Amino acid sequence: MHILITGAAGFIGKKLAARLARDCKIEGKPISKLTLFDIVEPEAPLSNGPEILTNAGDITETGIATRLVGDECGGVFHLAAIVSAGAEEDFDLGMAVNLDANRALLEACRALPNVPKYVFASSVASFGGYMPDVLDDATERTPQTSYGTQKSIGDLLVTDYTRKGFIQGCALRLPTVVVRPGKPNKAASTWASSIIREPLQGDEVICPVHDQQPMFVTSPATIVENMIKAWELPAEDWGMVPAITLPGLTLTVKEMLAALERVSNKDVVAKVKFVPDAHIQKICDGWPTHFETPRAERLGFSKDSDYESIIRGFMGNDMVQNN
Repeated sequence: MHILITGAAGFIGKKLAARLARDCKIEGKPISKLTLFDIVEPEAPLSNGPEILTNAGDITETGIATRLVGDECGGVFHLAAIVSAGAEEDFDLGMAVNLDANRALLEACRALPNVPKYVFASSVASFGGYMPDVLDDATERTPQTSYGTQKSIGDLLVTDYTRKGFIQGCALRLPTVVVRPGKPNKAASTWASSIIREPLQGDEVICPVHDQQPMFVTSPATIVENMIKAWELPAEDWGMVPAITLPGLTLTVKEMLAALERVSNKDVVAKVKFVPDAHIQKICDGWPTHFETPRAERLGFSKDSDYESIIRGFMGNDMVQNN
C-alpha cells in the first residue's frame, strides 16, 4: 500500500511517518511506500520495510496533488496547513493552503481507480461565536477566525466526498497539541507549548494570555494513535458523519504551570513571565475550551490521563537540554 502524508516535515507529520515506517503496516495491510511531502523536504525516518520518498514543494501549485497521489495511492493523511494566526494575517494564503489544496487532494483521490482512505487534520477552531459552556459534536460550528472557517469547510468537503463514495474519509477536530519541540510558530496557541518547553530547557518565556485562560489540549503521542485509529476504523462505525472532535484535557494556564512545578520545581515555573498581548488574547477568547467527547471515546479514540504525563512525555522524547 502507498500512503501519502502531507505536512510531513511538521511535528505531528514526523511522528506519524516514523510510526508507520516502523510498523510497516496499517489496518493489517503492509505499507510498501510512504510519500512524505512538505514545503521543506521532510527527513526520511528509519524504515523497517516501506520505501520512503521525500518531496518538497508548494501544495498550492497546480497539478501537484495529482502528482503526489499518483495512480496507486491507498490513502492520504492530510496534515499540511497554515496555522491560525498565519491564516488570519494572510487571508489569501490561508485559503489557498487550508481550503484549495484540500479540495485538490480530494479531487486527485476521487480520480483513483480505488477508493482511498483520507484522514483530514481539522481543528476545534471550527467552533466559535455563541457557544454553550460545554461543546460536543452536535454543537453548531460558527468559527470566528479564517483558519477555523477553512477547517470547518474542509470537514464538510471530506464528509461529502465520503458520502458520494469517492473516498473513505474522516475529519478529526484536533485539540491543541502540546508540548511541541523546536521554536514558537505563528499559531496563536504557540504559547501553550512555549510556557512548558522553554522553562524546562532553561529559558525565560513570555505568556501573552492571563493565567485563567483555559485550553483544550492533547499530547502528540495520543494524536498519532488517534490518527491511526481513524484510518483503521470501519466505515460503518462512522455512520452518517465521519467528522469528530477528539478527546482532550481542559486546563487553565495556572493549572498547566502547577503541573509543570510538580514535575520540576518553582525555579523552572518562575521563568514564565506574563506580558499581555491583546491580539493573541482576543483570538484565544473566541476559542472553545470545554468539550464532551462521548462518541469519540465510544469509538475507541484515546485520551491522555493527565497533564503531568504530557509534560513527562515531552521531557522523555523531545526536550533539548541547553548548556
